[in-house]
Amino acid sequence: MHYHSPTSPWSALRGGLIVSCQAEGDSPFNTPAGVALFARAAVQGGAAGIRSEGIEKTRRILAEVSVPVIGLLKSSFADGTVCITGTLAGVRALAEMGCAVVAIDGTLREREGLSGPDFIRQVKAEMGCLVMADIATVAEGDACAAAGADCLSTTLSGYTPETAHLKAAGPDLALVRDLVARVGIPVFAEGRLNTPADAAAARQAGAWAVVAGSAITRPTLITEWYVQALQTGPPA
Repeated sequence: MHYHSPTSPWSALRGGLIVSCQAEGDSPFNTPAGVALFARAAVQGGAAGIRSEGIEKTRRILAEVSVPVIGLLKSSFADGTVCITGTLAGVRALAEMGCAVVAIDGTLREREGLSGPDFIRQVKAEMGCLVMADIATVAEGDACAAAGADCLSTTLSGYTPETAHLKAAGPDLALVRDLVARVGIPVFAEGRLNTPADAAAARQAGAWAVVAGSAITRPTLITEWYVQALQTGPPA
């Protein structure tokens, strides 16, 4: 069965902010109702779209906002690093509930016996839903574009074994620029875009749109940033 959004989300998202409304672990917002409140607040602030993780959380968000929702499911590879929507069943569930786009791990690591690009090729052939390929390198972006991904996101730069050294360096704007120059599909900037200035720089680098999460929807982490800054400040 093929799934198609009633209207293309690309024009609605272009130049805009997508807010990643996720909560994990012991976060007090780690419920469908909790993340839906973040999504509603983001839309009130002008967000062009929402990125959401989990079946029930995404279902709740879809019921409460009218902007495009990019859905995903998180799991782990054998080494413990994150995998984004690594099963056909997961893709199908997100597409069936009405996500405008399904985010899929586009790295070269194998899931269900397939690399990211091969998995995306299978998803496009069997389901036809719109696919955002979350990637970490230029080579992965090239391969996912060739496999039929509808857009790319730099989500995983800094979060795969070969790119872990980049995590401390802030947003990977070089990857955004390189991908924009190489592929003919939208490139979304995501990952460590923790200030409005970071978001503006990503747009200047050519990003179709910007995805921000932690700096908007993780108050515990934001509080820790402030606390750490105070602890390293000058003595009283």
